[in-house]
Amino acid sequence: MYTVIGTVGSRTLRVLWMLEELGVEYQHVRAAPRSEDVVAFNPAGKVPVLVVDGTPITDSTAILTYLADAHGKFTHEAGTLERARQDSLTQFLLDEFDANLWTAARHSFVLPEELRLSGIKNSLRWEFERSQRTLIHRMGDGEFVMGEEMTVPDIILTHCLDWALMAKFPIVEHRLSEYHDRMRARPAYKRAVAKRDE
Repeated sequence: MYTVIGTVGSRTLRVLWMLEELGVEYQHVRAAPRSEDVVAFNPAGKVPVLVVDGTPITDSTAILTYLADAHGKFTHEAGTLERARQDSLTQFLLDEFDANLWTAARHSFVLPEELRLSGIKNSLRWEFERSQRTLIHRMGDGEFVMGEEMTVPDIILTHCLDWALMAKFPIVEHRLSEYHDRMRARPAYKRAVAKRDE
């Protein structure tokens, strides 16, 4: 059985959602970043952590990739052009969506107050909007990022769009808003989000 450590209101949601999509058993330890439960497995104190047979895996993208590869679902086979495209989209989302949102969060409540730069959020919003237009041109024709098959980038993108709305970063592309609504309607997503109230 897998053990997931982290709060639902963080990137831990990505891992919980993947596990719900896979339909596998897991234990969820609701632990805040930098808490003892987290630091015991990740000295950096960051969540999520996935513990597999006593071995911790850190970083949500590494965990998603591991789970997808281990179960042969939500991913393309390593060494294929489709996997290269999948990995390229994953890196794009991390660089252009996740990184901007995380930098905004750091300058809102993570960094010591004297180090926060409130004005930086304007440039981050501008970059976020521009990145949406780029992503639209890279998306496939189907209902998912790559086309007809849900893959790791879908979980990352949907979580980033959730995060964007909370951070008041507008979703300016209508296609992305429709995509976001579809993904949030998935039963596995709803089960993962519901863990906030457990």
